[in-house]
Amino acid sequence: MKMRRPQETFVDNICREWSLNRELPAAMNNRTKICHHLGHCAAKSKGMAHSAIGQRLVACLLNVSEARRKELVETVAMAAVFDSNGGRREGTTVLNIFNDQDYNRSVITIVASIDCIKEAVLSACEQACRLIDMSVYAGGHPTMGAVDLVPLYPLGEEVGLGDCAKEARAVAAGLTERVSGTSAFFFGWADSPQHRGLAQRRKEMGWFRKNPDTGASRPDVGPLPQKRYGLTGVGASPYVMNCNVTIDTQDLALGRSIAMSIRESTPGGIPGVQVLALPHEGAVEIACNVESMKGNPPSQVGERGELWPTFSIGGQPYCHAPASLITARVAELAGRQGVATKGTALVGFTPYECRGLAEKALSLGIAEFWKELRRLHM
Repeated sequence: MKMRRPQETFVDNICREWSLNRELPAAMNNRTKICHHLGHCAAKSKGMAHSAIGQRLVACLLNVSEARRKELVETVAMAAVFDSNGGRREGTTVLNIFNDQDYNRSVITIVASIDCIKEAVLSACEQACRLIDMSVYAGGHPTMGAVDLVPLYPLGEEVGLGDCAKEARAVAAGLTERVSGTSAFFFGWADSPQHRGLAQRRKEMGWFRKNPDTGASRPDVGPLPQKRYGLTGVGASPYVMNCNVTIDTQDLALGRSIAMSIRESTPGGIPGVQVLALPHEGAVEIACNVESMKGNPPSQVGERGELWPTFSIGGQPYCHAPASLITARVAELAGRQGVATKGTALVGFTPYECRGLAEKALSLGIAEFWKELRRLHM
């Protein structure tokens, strides 16, 4: 039997996840292509590369209120990995940029060592505040800020939630100091001592309202929110995935009924799932935040019988619902009303993917890793 190199095994797993849960073309057929491309990147970056295994890594899925000007969003992403003089920041990479033009919202996946994450994220936030004016914003997704969300997630055993909370609070303080007029509220472990969740804090701030009055919100850091910048949520928590399932209808009431059925707070709902139903590209999207939960997985399994993915933070077990379980549940509920699903998209990566890709990107010295993935799928 031919033994595969660790790099090939890793790529197999990533491709399999993509092929099952993403709207990316022929993922499994690209296994050799990805391996070859990563090898090419390693040769190209020789001398810059270093081992990232065992690093204390933190992820930030930075949400900004812009997607229709992709060059602007890429400028924000590049601020995370390059300093003001154009020099590359050590120990930092941008794995992915997800643009949704209908929502006019982008998610930038930044990963860095715990010692580098604050400056990387803070620089990206500064750039976003310079380039995005919330007073003229238009989009289909709830939002309150030019930089709407700054969540920090520990990737693995080496970093704790307390570490991420400290860095999150430092990011909020730094942003309000560097960009006059910005303000922020805390959630998760950064919200000390209550540790209120993101959904609760957003509700308190009026984020879910159709036309939220940011000026009436009381931030934790900075002045009362200004129209130019709005209000930013900054926090720390176990990893949260975004899993969006589109149903082939414009019936928003049906979408809301499905969202209610699968929401964690509903009896029989899916644990860890917070969900909205939103109009999206002529259909309805069941937009799910899939929170990682402390403890062992429940007995529920995914559509293909797979168990809930597990990982550890500080020696404690965590798990999250598989995307296929969410997709299957939505398809079942929609099908009862004669409505089909159009597809499922993950925004960014699973925790396993995120850590694995980050270690690979950092070990190869690739700061703009999103460009490598984009080339592979053009």
